[in-house]
Amino acid sequence: MSGENTYTGSCFCGAVELTLVGEPITMGYCHFGSCRHWSASPVSTYTLWSPESMKITKGADNISTYIKTQNSFLKWCKTCGGHLFTEHPAFGFIDVNADIIPDLPFKPEAHLNYQETVLPIKDGVPKLKDMPKEAGGSGDIIPE
Repeated sequence: MSGENTYTGSCFCGAVELTLVGEPITMGYCHFGSCRHWSASPVSTYTLWSPESMKITKGADNISTYIKTQNSFLKWCKTCGGHLFTEHPAFGFIDVNADIIPDLPFKPEAHLNYQETVLPIKDGVPKLKDMPKEAGGSGDIIPE
């Protein structure tokens, strides 16, 4: 696929590597309690991709999975515990943690689940109360 951007990423120790081709469907911040808990941070980042965009290039056998729900299969490195991505089979996309893709210009389009924030951020990026309508949320935007 000539002309398309290619990005590489890896876990914390480098045992698992992946390549992403093209551009993410969307990217932003998530303030959902479950996402914050999983990322061990007050806010997490997301980049959503079509599954065809990603290829594991090293260490596929070193990836472990935790099935939180039938909508969220969380993946991490067995060696370092570094978070990698989450498969969302019901929605037809994968969520690759933005922090593992150092060359991807992170351009957040929204803050999701902002009603649950523990770290208010005033950056001019739209703050959705919960999720976009097309993802089953209200789509309501709340003030910063």
